[in-house]
Formats: sequence, structure tokens, C-alpha cells
Amino acid sequence: MHLQFDNRFVAALPADPETTNQRRQVHKAGYSWVTPTPVANPSLVAVASEVAELIGLDARDCRSQDFLDVFSGNTVPAGAQPFAMCYGGHQFGNWAGQLGDGRAINLGEVVGQDGQPWALQLKGAGATPYSRTADGLAVLRSSIREFLCSEAMHHLGVPTTRALSLVQTGEQVMRDMMYDGNAEFEPGAVVCRVSPSFVRFGNFQLFAARDELTELRMLTNFVIQQHFPQLLEDFEPDSSSLVAAFFDAVCQRTVRMVVEWMRVGFVHGVMNTDNMSILGLTIDYGPYGWLDNFDPDWTPNTTDAQHRRYRYGQQANVALWNCYQLANALYPLVNDSMPLEASLEAFQASYQSQWQAMMASKLGLIAFQSEDGALIADLESLLTQTETDLTLFFRCLAQPELTVSTFKPAFYDEQISVEYRSALTTWLTTYQARLAQDGRSQAERATAMNAVNPKFIFRNYLAQQAIELAEAGDYSRIHTLLEVLRKPYDAQPEYAHFAARRPDWAKTKAGCSMLSCSS
Repeated sequence: MHLQFDNRFVAALPADPETTNQRRQVHKAGYSWVTPTPVANPSLVAVASEVAELIGLDARDCRSQDFLDVFSGNTVPAGAQPFAMCYGGHQFGNWAGQLGDGRAINLGEVVGQDGQPWALQLKGAGATPYSRTADGLAVLRSSIREFLCSEAMHHLGVPTTRALSLVQTGEQVMRDMMYDGNAEFEPGAVVCRVSPSFVRFGNFQLFAARDELTELRMLTNFVIQQHFPQLLEDFEPDSSSLVAAFFDAVCQRTVRMVVEWMRVGFVHGVMNTDNMSILGLTIDYGPYGWLDNFDPDWTPNTTDAQHRRYRYGQQANVALWNCYQLANALYPLVNDSMPLEASLEAFQASYQSQWQAMMASKLGLIAFQSEDGALIADLESLLTQTETDLTLFFRCLAQPELTVSTFKPAFYDEQISVEYRSALTTWLTTYQARLAQDGRSQAERATAMNAVNPKFIFRNYLAQQAIELAEAGDYSRIHTLLEVLRKPYDAQPEYAHFAARRPDWAKTKAGCSMLSCSS
């Protein structure tokens, strides 16, 4: 197995001069050198073959001992320069100061087959200077969720970091899953995450908060050169207008990401600024969840249960708030609030227009028209009046015959009231009249709708079933789900049971309804 390392991040930014792996505050540095902690008895659970191909590995490489040694953290591959990033962030709206990679160790960037650099990161590979009071490890439970959801999101068409491999370490890790004082040992695991970059809003925030403006400039220049090079064609290097254009591009990428979350019913659960990718990618799959029944106020995060800051319907507003914090961090390099404020205003306008276009596509409309706002609002009101599975409802909506009975697979309550039947029938009549204006054939409409409304999502209960089987030594469900989730819009009749609505037993079961940030 050969990986061609490039290591652009560590070459461009200053390193922490202290090399001991002790918890500490790190100043004027983008990262600290750190080596993964070897594990006792690693075993390979799963590999995403498409991601392996991105970094130039084939099936034979993935079956090798070298692969297992590297991606368990037992061997540092030739050319790698392992490090943990230094960054800060706002957590649940409050400035938390220095955070950093507390349970993630970056091996560096490797050059893929197309010349694209891909950053490789081991999550759960041991303590770093940023681990604070934690151990830097991860458990199989959360690692399965991260591995499978990363790939599911990619195949759904949602901007995301990827996952290469899932390795069980052969060690036990103590965790309090629900933060209720009932800690117990769980199997340990390591996930290799893959992305063009793992830089977050918080990298910029920490430099700005500490008035480390030289380092802030270095980081900004590096990210623009590596990931937004098109901006250098229109703006002078180091200019305030270049930084303002960079911020605007980040805002627009963030808009697209959140619109895609809303399209598929994904709730991130912990949209802290240190969990916001500068590239507009979904990052840090912690206490995320998928909407079963449509509920704009639902959050999967137990830590957020009281205030529901990160609930489904609030995600766009939180993303805007996070971009505002990034604007504050970049302000010293712009020294003019007007272009930054203009980008924040453009965020709101872009989100509104993209959300409207997205909802029109889910409804099978050729384009959003002003009167469609009432049609969508009425539908959302209907979806909250009885427990209705969001994913199944929109798949049913593509059917040729649209009556209340069409949506029976989507209703959690078998007894639909007379009043609800009447309201839904009225809405369907209005909807069909709107479809007639477009003049599409039913087949054209169904094809278009089924291309944006997935049949298969990584449902919360499916994740929990895969976890429980894996903890008993059976990894087959992980492999099956990985295969199913590669084609989320296809009918795949042989896997129809994975598209079923949430079972009754999963409504309140830990891991199926709400989760903590425990890893």
C-alpha cells in the first residue's frame, strides 16, 4: 500500500513548538504534532471502496495488513506528519475559547488519482493536547454512525466529508452514553475521515479572539489559495476585497449545505462554530438524526433538549448566526463591515430562493411561483397535524393516483380523523390543479420527484440495529446498509424493508430518538 503525502496544511502554517502530548493552551500555532496511540487488537469492520479509490487505493490495498495498521493508528505511514488542529468556537451560542482536535488526529494530505489533495483524519486514535479531560478515544457505537452517515449523505447529494474505514480496536472504552451517571465500557473504534480540508470556522475565530492577526492572515491565505483559487483571478492577493469575496463564497456554500439538509430531513444536532466546515461540508457527525415524522422543532441532541437551539427548523438561522461569527473573525483583515454585512444579507436571500426552489422540486413543480408559498405552508401545517413520515410522504406524492389512501405507508397513526382526511383531500385538489399548470406528464413528474426525494435514508433505528448487531460481533448489517445507501433514490425492492417508517419500539429508545455528544 502506497500513499503519496503532500502535507500542505502543516507546511503553510506555524506549528506548536511544544512537542509533548500534554493538555495545554496553544498560542500562535495552527496545530500541534501528535502521534496516534497504538491499539491492542485491531480488526477491520468496513471500507468505503469509492473513498479508497479517491486516494489511490484498490481492494487489495484495503485487505492488507498495512492498511489495518495505518488506519487503526498502529503505524504512521511513510510521508505522514500527524498533527491535531488548534481552533476555538462557540458552543450552544457561548464562546468556549480553545477547543481543537480532541479526539481526531490528522495524518496529512494525500494526493488522489486526479491530483486532488485529500486530508486523512483518524477519529478516536488517542489523546492530543486538545483533549482536555477526555481520552481522545471513540466507541464503536458512534463510529458506526459516523462512517455510515458520511457515505449516506454523499450518495444523497449532500455536501459532506467522507469516511474511508471503520476499525474496531479490540479495546474497551468507558462512556456515559446519556450523561446520566450510568457509564459503562463499550468497544473502541477508529474511523478514518476524508475531506479536501478539515478547517472550520473556529480555526479563524481562535486566531482573531487572541489578536493573532499574522496567523489569521496566514490561515486565510492558505485556505483561499488551496480551496478558492478562482478568487485570485479577480482580486489582488492580501487585499481586503479578496477576504470579503472569500467570506461571501463561504456563506453561499453554507447556504447550499443547509438547503440540502432540509431537503432530506437531516438534523445536524450540534451546529457549534467549531463544527462548521469552511468548505460548506457536513462535518462532525455526533448527535445527528433524521426526521421520521415531520416536526420542525425536533432535535436529536439531549444536551439541546431544553432550548432546542439546533432543531430542524432552526438550522438556517443558526448557520447564518455562525457565519456572522466568522465575519467577526475576518473583520480585522477587511476593516470594513459593509461587504461582510452584504454577504450576510445575501445569505438570507439566497437561502430563501434556494429553499423555495428545493421545495418546488420535491413537489414535482418545474419552478417555484409566488403562489406556491401558500401551497407549501399549507402542506407543512398538514404534516404536523398527524404523525407523518417525511421521507415516505414525498415518495408517495409521486404516485399517479393521489388520495388519502395513497399516503397510508407514511402515517404513524392508523386512525386518521375525518377532519384530517378532508383537509388533505382539499390540499391534494389544489396541488393537482397546480401540477396541471406545468403540463408535465405523470411519468415525467414522478421521475423528477424520485430524483430529489430519497426512498432510503439512514434512519435512526437502522443505525441502532446495526450498532447492536456489531457490538455482538455481527458486521453484516453495516455492509448491507452501506450498499443500500449507495443508491438512495433507486427502488431497490429487495431492500424495501429498510425504507419502512420507524417501528413503535424505536420512538423512545436510546439511540433511535435522541443522543448525547458522547463518543
